[in-house]
Amino acid sequence: MSYLVLARKWRPQQFDDLVGQEHVSQTLKNAITADRVHHAFLFTGARGVGKTSAARIFAKALNCQQGPTTEPCGVCPSCVDITGSQGIDVLEIDGASNTGVDDIRDLRENIRYLPSQSRYKIFIIDEVHMLSINAFNALLKTLEEPPEHAKFIFATTEPHKIPITILSRCQRFDFKKIAMEPLVERLRFIVTEEGLEVSDAGLAIIARNGGGSMRDALSTLDQVIAFCGDKVEDDELQGLLGLVSRRLLLAAVEAIFDRDPRQALALIQKIDEHGHSFRQFNQQLVELVRTLVIIKVVPAPEDLVDYSASELQELRSLVADIGLEDLQRILAILIRAEADLATSNYPRLTMEMVLVRLATLPAGIDVATLIGRLESLEKRLAHESGGARAASPPQRPAPPEPDTPPPQESAGKKPEALPAEETGHEKSWAGLVEFVKQQRRPRISALLEQSSVLNLAVPHLKIGMPERFYVLADSEMRQQLDKMASEYFGAAVTVDVEKVANGEKAPLSLHQERARQESDRQKKLRENAVEHPLIKAALDIFEGQIETVKPIDKGYV
Repeated sequence: MSYLVLARKWRPQQFDDLVGQEHVSQTLKNAITADRVHHAFLFTGARGVGKTSAARIFAKALNCQQGPTTEPCGVCPSCVDITGSQGIDVLEIDGASNTGVDDIRDLRENIRYLPSQSRYKIFIIDEVHMLSINAFNALLKTLEEPPEHAKFIFATTEPHKIPITILSRCQRFDFKKIAMEPLVERLRFIVTEEGLEVSDAGLAIIARNGGGSMRDALSTLDQVIAFCGDKVEDDELQGLLGLVSRRLLLAAVEAIFDRDPRQALALIQKIDEHGHSFRQFNQQLVELVRTLVIIKVVPAPEDLVDYSASELQELRSLVADIGLEDLQRILAILIRAEADLATSNYPRLTMEMVLVRLATLPAGIDVATLIGRLESLEKRLAHESGGARAASPPQRPAPPEPDTPPPQESAGKKPEALPAEETGHEKSWAGLVEFVKQQRRPRISALLEQSSVLNLAVPHLKIGMPERFYVLADSEMRQQLDKMASEYFGAAVTVDVEKVANGEKAPLSLHQERARQESDRQKKLRENAVEHPLIKAALDIFEGQIETVKPIDKGYV
């Protein structure tokens, strides 16, 4: 005898066998009991959750020789034929293969005839959303005024593709994905009946891999039995399904919580040695951290996560001392890592850097704690100032006034003073540079700003130019400089340009002087900020440090 797969062998035969769909079963049984059975039903839901099985059970309940009944006998000719998909009065039609209007016309022609053996002629159309628009239109009149002996049961995974005119003529039943606990219980019943040995953890893995689908879970169980035999070991099960062991996942999360990047990297080594996909590992980490977030915010998370009661208890202990803010940050980083791993040429390196970052994240501070610290700061400042400043906003530390530029000097030569009787008090080296700028000579003015004044006695000016700029001081530039200097000082002036070698001591250039003043000003700004009582208190409360200080008189906010 050929092997019958578990999904077919253990297909539900009674309403009570429909796992996780009690709301559908009870409504259909009530309709049969009250003799208020509609002529058209629409069963919607994900794959493998019992839509077609429920349609067959409902058909047996209506056509059973003991009925209509909520508990079909399963042994009468009608029940046996429907169970074996051989009933001549119960037609199962594949909507994906019979999409045309001609197929629906044949169906309408068939409806006219009375059932040959049963009470009703029942039409079960699976994947009904695959019918064409013309086929749906051909079905409309029949659904609106069907013969008394005809019943329709439509099943689909995509109800949004069905025209509203069809939906309005059907009673709709939405099948839910099967929760973890009932799915594991059903699997435990089946493996016991089959004489198999599978641990509770192994059944949880199979159920989770089914994704809420009984058929997918039973198909996975079939695959596992073929590989492992009658005794299924957890390690073999995880290796077959390509899953990272739960032990490694928990160890990775513990390494993150313990701020232990070394342990995290050791786990990546194990993941690589076992040949697991780093992307799969990251996806499983995302699912695990999501579960931890739900555990923190929901007192009874059983309906929101696919974990057994014992697993949830272990996770509660793991996350007891971890803040919700930290979990959300970890989850956000792992989700972003999914996109990186999908395109990375170095998946191991990418995963290593993600775990190292997670294991070195500073602990977050929740908003309530920050507000409490701010309130404490306000009270302390109000107490220290005697309440005088409590009503006014805290003042920012004022920037220091710019220093008056000191006279240019160096450890070496000093420039000779410019005679007042020749040049006037307002004439200076800085004035000459500014005058050159006004003459729209940016190249010459830039060179002068980088140069040092060696002798400032008219009619002979001597300047020292750094070696890297000296090569730019050609004869044409010097002629133009002589001309503009003469014009500025009101007398014939000759400017001599000397090369200042690297490391040679010379007075500071205008550029160097401005840089020194700005450095001194920035230093004073930082000193004032560090010593300000409000900033001191903020650093103490938030456990922070000053990175940069920006003067507010320069357009910063």
